[in-house]
Amino acid sequence: MRLLLVEDEKRLADALAYIFKKNNYGIDVAYDGITGQEMAETGIYDLIILDRMLPKKEGVSVLKHLRSIGIKTPVLLLTARDAVEDRVEGLDAGADDYLVKPFATEELLARIRALARRQSENFHSEKIRVGSLTLDPLHCEITCGDEKVRLTYKETQLLELFMRNSGQVITKEQILDRVWGLDSEVELNNVEIYIHYLRKKIVPEKSKVRLETVRGVGYCLKEEPNVSQAENQTHID
Repeated sequence: MRLLLVEDEKRLADALAYIFKKNNYGIDVAYDGITGQEMAETGIYDLIILDRMLPKKEGVSVLKHLRSIGIKTPVLLLTARDAVEDRVEGLDAGADDYLVKPFATEELLARIRALARRQSENFHSEKIRVGSLTLDPLHCEITCGDEKVRLTYKETQLLELFMRNSGQVITKEQILDRVWGLDSEVELNNVEIYIHYLRKKIVPEKSKVRLETVRGVGYCLKEEPNVSQAENQTHID
């Protein structure tokens, strides 16, 4: 599980990062709101721990922006402000939980586990659709029209990552961290092998999506325009 911690108190951030690593979480840290927002926009994190009072951009503003662009990653909001109206504002902005400073690390870890369980249940119970391709993560199966194709568990995880971030470029390193885990000994060429497997099962003519290579960067799942859209665009140009 990969976490993003956005916290400007460096000593606290570094201490929490150490605790997360000791508890086998992958962790990235940002010390200001703008950097944290940019990292969160990649969509590669399982959970975001977001301080409210941040330099450059305040935490609630970051949260509102993430929700406005469709980032659904669970967010645990940290704050020293414990007034009811502050908690209500944070939750209304899209926070999934709220923890007031100072807090016990045991409670923080317990809240992370609870959010992770909830997220896992939501992710694996809902089907995802891009173009004419539908993924059923629970049963490791894709559907194109009436045709169903079975996937391995790793193929399912990889395709889910691409479909939930359709149109965004995802690097090989991000894929490796997100699908195999930060401490995995799997090498980058394994990503290429699984991309090859997926391409054989996702037929663009049927699925209307294409898994493109972005040379020197990574991969991007793109929805194919239909014929009428392409003709209209050609005519307009």
